[in-house]
Formats: sequence, structure tokens, C-alpha cells
Amino acid sequence: MSKVVLQKRYRKHSSRTASAHMPRLDTIEMVEETISVKKEFSSKNRLWRALPKQVQYHTLLTILNYLEKSNKIMYDKEGSILWIFEDNPKIKKLRRESTILR
Repeated sequence: MSKVVLQKRYRKHSSRTASAHMPRLDTIEMVEETISVKKEFSSKNRLWRALPKQVQYHTLLTILNYLEKSNKIMYDKEGSILWIFEDNPKIKKLRRESTILR
């Protein structure tokens, strides 16, 4: 009987991990590009509707979480999404050429 119980528990666990969806890289890049071009969206829903291809809302929320943690976007008091990542070529060059003093 213990084998049957273990097998059922294993199946439940494996089905939960299989249903967890991670966004594809091209989807993340599409959302990044959309936000970086316009620089600001008044709500998540407005951004969702402005995307060139359809994305599940939960996937969009996962991507926005990632972009916020990587300091590319931030939210203001009203919940607007703001692009804050500095993508200036001069700054990129300075970062590449700079040395860190230890």
C-alpha cells in the first residue's frame, strides 16, 4: 500500500511542476521593447492590450516581475509602469571600459 500512496503523491507533485509556465525569451523581449519604446503605460491592462502579439495575462505578470527585479521598470504611486533602464550606448561603453577598484 505504501507504494501506491507514494506513486499518487509523486504524480500530484509532477503535475504541479509541469503546469508552471515560464515565458519564452522572445516574449520577454517583445514586452521589453514595447515598454522601452513608449516609456510609460498607465496600467498593466493598457500594456497588455498594446502588445503586438497576444500573451496570457499571467505570463505578462511574470515578465513584469522579472523586469522590476532586474531594475528595468518601476511602478509609480498610481500603478503606472515606467521604463527606467538606461540603454544609452555611451553608458554601455563606459560600463564596458570601466574598472572596478578593489
